[in-house]
Amino acid sequence: MKIALCSSFVPFVSGGARNIVNWLEAMLQEAGHHVEVVNLPQVDDPNSLFKQMCAFRWVHLENADRIICFRPQAHLIPHPHKILWFIHHIRVFYDLWDHPEYNRLEKNMAICGFRDALHAADLEGLKEAKTIFTNSTIVSGRLREFNGVDSEVLYPPVFRPERYRNWGSNDEIVCICRLEHHKRQHLLVEAMAHVKSPVRLRLCGSSNGKYPQDLDDLLSMLRLNRRVVIDNRWITEEEKVQLLGNCLAAAYVPLDEDSYGYPTIEAALASKPLISTTDAGGVSEFVTDGWNGYMALPDPEAIAEAIDKMYFDREKTRQMGENARNEVATQGITWERVLQRLLA
Repeated sequence: MKIALCSSFVPFVSGGARNIVNWLEAMLQEAGHHVEVVNLPQVDDPNSLFKQMCAFRWVHLENADRIICFRPQAHLIPHPHKILWFIHHIRVFYDLWDHPEYNRLEKNMAICGFRDALHAADLEGLKEAKTIFTNSTIVSGRLREFNGVDSEVLYPPVFRPERYRNWGSNDEIVCICRLEHHKRQHLLVEAMAHVKSPVRLRLCGSSNGKYPQDLDDLLSMLRLNRRVVIDNRWITEEEKVQLLGNCLAAAYVPLDEDSYGYPTIEAALASKPLISTTDAGGVSEFVTDGWNGYMALPDPEAIAEAIDKMYFDREKTRQMGENARNEVATQGITWERVLQRLLA
């Protein structure tokens, strides 16, 4: 089958949205399909967004047997057999509309009108799809709430999951994801000021903004430079396997994340439990508090308490890690299932 994988990207920013496309490409090729990846750059600027959306509408892929669309606004590409694996809206015009911390748009008449027009255009693109999958119940809920369309949750696996192993347990809590304010690594740093154990924290990930400097400043203010390491760069898959295989536990504390996030599943595959927060969104679809990790209140002291539990009760931490790995199989998070549903 000839399949086009269609998505958008923010120039010079890497992350899960690119991974899901690249990894699916490899899996489809291994299954014997002809695959073409179609990526268009996009930034969420109201002054140019509709022009960018037109670019998707003008893409013609009639020689493909089907197309699979991911990141917005790829769902606007026309095709008689369009499948969506929808991973999020342009969130500042949807679920983050009333969150001033993450949405700095002036809510004037022009912006409100733009939002209405965007919702209408999105709905037309969504209605054209033969089938709509999402990466979480959170995103499926947003599609029902904002667009009135139903969808099926299809959890994304990680690439080559068999690479992940548990090689033991050192004294580090590891957080591997982009260094961005909404990923809230600052909560983990602030928590380290309250821990009672000699645990250490390692923050790994790249950033194009000033957030890493903010974290450095916070470390200095709290005098935590010797206990917290910030590795501000892109972490390779091989490094990730090593870090997770040797750490005590992993942490991932985003605000209202779209899905459980690759950091959650990567830790689970290494048989390591996760520390997260009750407001982390899709993470709660995988992590059950006290079973395969801890879901603390989004408060530094509460997170510190969870970290200390991981450190002082090593046997429970080990067992939670085993539970996390087993949960991947229980929830059927496999490439076999993904291909079966997308190609049905």
